[in-house]
Amino acid sequence: METVQGDYFIIKAKENGVHVIGLTRGHDTRFHHTEKLDKGEVMIAQFTEHTSAVKVRGKATIVTRFGTVNTED
Repeated sequence: METVQGDYFIIKAKENGVHVIGLTRGHDTRFHHTEKLDKGEVMIAQFTEHTSAVKVRGKATIVTRFGTVNTED
C-alpha cells in the first residue's frame, strides 16, 4: 500500500480557542478531525492521503513552504 505524504505546515495560536479542522479527500469533502489550540500553542501538521484541506478558525499564524499567513485580527 502506497502512502501519500504531503507538505507540512505550522499553526500557532494567537488567542485561546483557535480551531483547526481537517477536511477529507474524495468525492465528498467532510470534516474528519478537529483540534483546539490555546494562545501560544503550536501544531505541526501534514497533508495526507486522508487530509486534503485544513480550516483555521480564530487568530493564528500559519506557516507553509509558500510563506506565512496571519488570520484577520
